[in-house]
Amino acid sequence: MRRAGYGYIRDRQSGSESYVYRLGRNFYPRLHMYVEAGAEKIIFNLHLDQKQPSYQGASMHNAEYGGEVVEKEIARLKQLMDNNKNIREPGNILKPAKAEGKSRWKKIFGI
Repeated sequence: MRRAGYGYIRDRQSGSESYVYRLGRNFYPRLHMYVEAGAEKIIFNLHLDQKQPSYQGASMHNAEYGGEVVEKEIARLKQLMDNNKNIREPGNILKPAKAEGKSRWKKIFGI
């Protein structure tokens, strides 16, 4: 998730864990994703939070589960996963990538 620009958050009231991607300098609007890892698959639940709760005591907010912004983000995330075999290939999700030729640092510094 960090590679995609998302930051980890934990809801203090519910204890739920999720990730956010800010669309500007302010806290809202933001893309908000919950990740559920099962034995056979991983479920990504993505939505767009437009604003914080507008009245006191509210725990819900204005969220969009579809639309242009969400669809573009899904396409961006798919592209990131397609470009990174380590993320895409089943069984390799938690294994480190195998070194091919020069290491990343050697490539960066030309060593």
